[in-house]
Amino acid sequence: MIEAAKIWNEPNNKSHWDILIDPEWDKFAELAIVAGQAIRAVHPTLPRVLGGLSPIDPRFMENMKTRGVLDHVDVVAVHGFPLDWNLWQIQEWPDKLAEIQALVPHPVWVTEVGVSSFGADEVQAWGLKRTVELLAGHAPRIHWYSLYDLPKTWEATTRHREAEGSSYYRHFHMGLLREDGTPKPALDVYAEYASTMGLCQWFHFEDHRLDDAVRWMRRLGVRHLRTGLSWADSFRPNARDWFDRQMEALAEFEITVTFCFTPEHRGIAPHHTSPPLDPQEFADFCATMIQRYCPAPASRPSTHNHREPLCAP
Repeated sequence: MIEAAKIWNEPNNKSHWDILIDPEWDKFAELAIVAGQAIRAVHPTLPRVLGGLSPIDPRFMENMKTRGVLDHVDVVAVHGFPLDWNLWQIQEWPDKLAEIQALVPHPVWVTEVGVSSFGADEVQAWGLKRTVELLAGHAPRIHWYSLYDLPKTWEATTRHREAEGSSYYRHFHMGLLREDGTPKPALDVYAEYASTMGLCQWFHFEDHRLDDAVRWMRRLGVRHLRTGLSWADSFRPNARDWFDRQMEALAEFEITVTFCFTPEHRGIAPHHTSPPLDPQEFADFCATMIQRYCPAPASRPSTHNHREPLCAP
């Protein structure tokens, strides 16, 4: 069931939002506000999450406060990867979290934290255990990224690619399971915490891993899952069928659903990171998805001839 709606993913990361087009994030702030309003208009209580900060940057958070974004969200989220990408050490996690908690009146969730096995499986296993030790009790929701390694034939969501050297290839080794589905040592470590530490797993359009992922999450005892519904994918043929299949398959978990990615023909630039030409179109997509998969209690159908809601009452 859906427990929260997240507005965009890593908006202060240039791999996910074009800061050349929007250097002061005024366009992102407008998008976040209208999306927050649209979600609230169709559901009076569903928590709205401001897309995970990556890097964790108090200046970006102050910018969002100044622009009024925090009046239209209920949770702020952060992402951190200190053993792979961030320029700080893993033991700094509580301080990094506290920097944002001190600035906002909302709960602060960690909706992506992870360690790659690029250098060694043992590093990932140690990093997972140490992350739990550092974050437990400091954030109401924590999501480990991710269940699966990214298939090597796919492209990581980054603009730098090979220019990053080993940093780029680390994207492909973040999973608890290898691309072929075999477990890494970190899987057993995660199993100890699965009831309290959620997962973040993105599913690509018509992703072949969906059913296996559900089986693994059941086996591990996962309760909380963060995944996404792509605005860009909504323009593909049979998009609604895929969205229905994905959400029905995942309905037994408590889902933070992330709305993001601009269709090329709806952006200022033809790229999924671009601010949209009209942010209201993105807001309308968010509202439509909530109405379909998590309608407000008063609007829920009373007969079984309609789709059952996939959110908490």
